[in-house]
Amino acid sequence: MRLYRLESKIVALFIILIVVVQLAGFVAIRTAIDRNARSAISDELVIGERVFTRLLDQNAQKLTQGARLLASDFGFRQAIGTDDHDTIGSVLANHGARIGASMAMLIGTDGHIRASTQEYPDTDLQRSSLELVRKADKDNANGAAESAVVGDNLFQIVAVPIKAPVTIAWVVMGFPVDRELVNDMRALSQLQVSILVRQRGRSDWSADVSTLPQPQARMLVREVGDGRTAGPADLQIDGNQYRARLLPLAHASNGQEAVAVLQRSVSEAVAPYRRLQLILLSITVLGVLGAAVASAVMARRITSPLRDLAGVAKRLGAGDYSEGLYIRRQDEIGRLGAAFETMRGEMAKRELKISRLAYQDQLTGLPNRVQFADLLREAMAAAEKRGGSCHILMMDLDRFQQVNDVLGHHFGDDLLRQVALRLSEQLLYPDAKVARLGGDEFAVLLPQAELEGALAQAAHILRALEQPLSLQEQTVDLGAGIGIAGYPDHGHSSDVLLSRVEVAMYTAKRKGSGVVVYDPAIDRSSQESLSLLSELRRALERDEFMLYLQPKLNLASGEVFGAEALVRWMHPEKGFIGPDNFIPFAETTGFIRMLTTWMMEKVAALSAELRRNDIRLKFSVNLSTRDLLDQELPATFGAILERHGLTPAALCLEITESAIMDDPARAQNTLDRLAAMGFALSIDDFGTGYSSLAYLKRLPVRELKIDKSFVMKMAQDQDDAKIVRSTIDLGHNLGLRVVAEGVESQEVWFLLRQMGCDQGQGYFMGKPMPVERFLEWLQHWRAPEIVDQSENMAV
Repeated sequence: MRLYRLESKIVALFIILIVVVQLAGFVAIRTAIDRNARSAISDELVIGERVFTRLLDQNAQKLTQGARLLASDFGFRQAIGTDDHDTIGSVLANHGARIGASMAMLIGTDGHIRASTQEYPDTDLQRSSLELVRKADKDNANGAAESAVVGDNLFQIVAVPIKAPVTIAWVVMGFPVDRELVNDMRALSQLQVSILVRQRGRSDWSADVSTLPQPQARMLVREVGDGRTAGPADLQIDGNQYRARLLPLAHASNGQEAVAVLQRSVSEAVAPYRRLQLILLSITVLGVLGAAVASAVMARRITSPLRDLAGVAKRLGAGDYSEGLYIRRQDEIGRLGAAFETMRGEMAKRELKISRLAYQDQLTGLPNRVQFADLLREAMAAAEKRGGSCHILMMDLDRFQQVNDVLGHHFGDDLLRQVALRLSEQLLYPDAKVARLGGDEFAVLLPQAELEGALAQAAHILRALEQPLSLQEQTVDLGAGIGIAGYPDHGHSSDVLLSRVEVAMYTAKRKGSGVVVYDPAIDRSSQESLSLLSELRRALERDEFMLYLQPKLNLASGEVFGAEALVRWMHPEKGFIGPDNFIPFAETTGFIRMLTTWMMEKVAALSAELRRNDIRLKFSVNLSTRDLLDQELPATFGAILERHGLTPAALCLEITESAIMDDPARAQNTLDRLAAMGFALSIDDFGTGYSSLAYLKRLPVRELKIDKSFVMKMAQDQDDAKIVRSTIDLGHNLGLRVVAEGVESQEVWFLLRQMGCDQGQGYFMGKPMPVERFLEWLQHWRAPEIVDQSENMAV
């Protein structure tokens, strides 16, 4: 079973969960058993301590009664009275043997030992006996008992007075605490009992008697250690853990001590529960095995349909929609299988539809670019076999975008259908194929035609398109630019041939020449254009462009009103490049939009800097056709102004009539948004367009700039002067500020001033100059003095 499979993961998860739960329960039960066992042992030890103390007391009472019996014997008292030593010694020995005393003594009231069963009584025994007699005599008690260490053993000593009727002597008897006593305690409580004694001047214990085997008794002595005489303790003996309680039994004035160690094995206490744990562990193992089998069966029921679904998914991914999957289950997997089957059917339908869409243009029903490329490859292969050629024509309609914008997309779609129908009717070769490549681009495949035949076909199509199309009560005139390329002269693959025929078509569109056959020189020109575009992008990145300014002045007062911002290019290798050499190309390629953004950024930064120095000038920035078609332009300008802390009123945007006419609707929308933001708009080069008055009244402009072609020679040409005068009056009547470009002499300055022109710019005041030179010019500029001869000038 591989671990990465879902089936293995399900089984492993089940087993892990069961094992974890069982182990947690096992550990919890074991911990609880151990804790409860220790608590029970502690209680048992407390009870055992009381039992052992009671047992010692009972033993002492029995011995005391035996000693009293001897003290009350008349013959014994008479022997004491007559000081019969032999009789006294015989009676002590016989009576002590009867009650189990290992020694007996007769002590006089003066504290001297008068008789003893031991020839040489132990010093500790004598001391303990005399202390016990003095204690009993002091307390005026009828006898006393205590435990004492004699040699290496623990004894229970009793002292009983002999009265006749006053105390005439004391009988003292000693009884050893022997193995019989601790065995009795073991039998009563199941506790291990050990008597430990410690001699005077020593810190270690020695074992007197114990229910433990001798080796374990010695271990017990080491575990008890030094200085411990009372209380609970945990002991480790021979690998077993014990709970113990130390009971002090004797403590003599000379430092001799004795303790009883009551202990209970924890292992023995939990042994019955350990068997239960083993049974639980066995049940756990069986449960894990059962769970493994059950989970394996369940996992197989889950994963087997999933594997089948994975197989179906692979077939669907490979494009095979023929075989379905039917899982007859009512659960989620069954619903998943039903969803897969539904998906298979829908995908089969969509695949069929996509296959049609992939090769057919939905608007005209003609082959699309993909199918046309396949047809071209087949035609090229056939031409190669027969050693002939084939040609393709690619055409792009003229003025279609304007028709689409003015009359709407629905009209444009109908127009494309009509064009497709007309093209299909104009084919000169029966095996020719027409295709729509996209937008207003069409192509014609001529599988067996030579170049002459392709040119004839192209001319025939152009003549057909010269006939106006009538559609929805509208008459539309269309033209086209057609490019021609052929195999094998212009390429040996379909991609190359399509690329080159497209280059030829765009050349025909640009030149307005109708039909252009591909020529390698066209590609060289395209490469040069690409190289120039790359250089322009690199120049923007390397900051090779320079901002130039040409002053704009108030003609009445001579005050500097602002300046027109212009761009110049300082190439690192080619040197200074004038705007006429790259601006038209930038407009064609769309790079002009990046250049306009750069210009706006530079002008905004300069304006903000001058305003901080209390110099307020209104700078004009030119907008191109591409700029006006950019619907994001207002937002871009707004962000730049916000970044530099300016308002739109600080700038003027200049537009040309031709820029407006390329796409009037979009240009009008962009201009309306810019005007709403607060930008001043100016019509540049007024008078050179072909629909000036028609659009001037609709545009939100505030300024009108007269083209320099009318201004430069107005002092010598009366017609130019009249045009300028009329334009000034027209602008003022429309409420616009009028600016004259091309003021190159003082004479023209005064003439424009007399006509009421508001502002002017030209070489007479200042040529376009870098920012640094403009600021120097601004400091030194002085307006020319007004001469009275201007009134005599003929206008």
